[in-house]
Amino acid sequence: MTRRLILVAAVVLVGSAVAIGAIRAGGDGSAPVSVAAPAGAVRTSPPLPQLPRGGRSILPEHRVLAHYGAPQAAGLGILGIGSPAVAGARLQKATRAYAGPRRKPVLPAMELIAVIVTADAGADGLHRFRQDPALIRRYLRAARAAKALLILDIQPGRSDFVTEARALAPFLAEPDVGLALDPEWRMRPDEVPGRVIGQVDAEEVNRVAGWMARMVKRRNLPDKILLVHQFEDGMIERRGRLRPHRGIDFVLNADGFGTGPAKVATYRRVTRGDHGFATGFKLFYEEDTGLMTSGQVLRLEPRPDVVIYE
Repeated sequence: MTRRLILVAAVVLVGSAVAIGAIRAGGDGSAPVSVAAPAGAVRTSPPLPQLPRGGRSILPEHRVLAHYGAPQAAGLGILGIGSPAVAGARLQKATRAYAGPRRKPVLPAMELIAVIVTADAGADGLHRFRQDPALIRRYLRAARAAKALLILDIQPGRSDFVTEARALAPFLAEPDVGLALDPEWRMRPDEVPGRVIGQVDAEEVNRVAGWMARMVKRRNLPDKILLVHQFEDGMIERRGRLRPHRGIDFVLNADGFGTGPAKVATYRRVTRGDHGFATGFKLFYEEDTGLMTSGQVLRLEPRPDVVIYE
């Protein structure tokens, strides 16, 4: 199964500065005044960070319903159409199809392409473009307004997932931000996006998961989602070596567009024999032939823990 390549022709990165104001007692420019705690006061620990709709565990308590995309082009997915606030309202409406008294609570998510593969190699020769942090912050604010997760998707080009994940560390340190890896766009040094289907070794995925797990433990964060997209067996090399990590909800997601039967076959192939990993299923509003209904999706075996619309 092949997929289209969306080309980002030209991008200008604009740096942004963050001003931090100092708070002074009385506001008169004097030095801050130290105030002693009252005698006998009981010190309490700050509450642990929570997920957008409460709690600290995502799966299997919830079913995640995500919209995918980026604002550079409508063809990159539904999430990028309209402002982040409009995208948040549209996402909340979409969750209704998966809600119900006998179904798991739905946790919405915005899957923003934070690193976009490009046809042009760029000055560094890496065939990838990193979103401006200011844009990511806009989607994070919109996700929080919708009580949704933000999932940052990486299409690394000739870079690698560890390098690109670490570049997103300030966002991944937040309690409501997860990560998605797209091996289709993980190129070797001599490969060009769109000419070949990329691949990643399981050990590189494990390094990302381990790094995220250490962050979760160190900062007492809620569990984080780590999605890995796949539609061909070779996209995750030595897949049997993938390892679970405490605090990380590892999701193997069936990607790729086509007819319903073809997508179901891909889902069965991607999820086979991987006990201990959660499952995901992706749908395409434009490219799928006969978009599957929520009822059809929820009749899949195993039922997907994560459902994504592009």
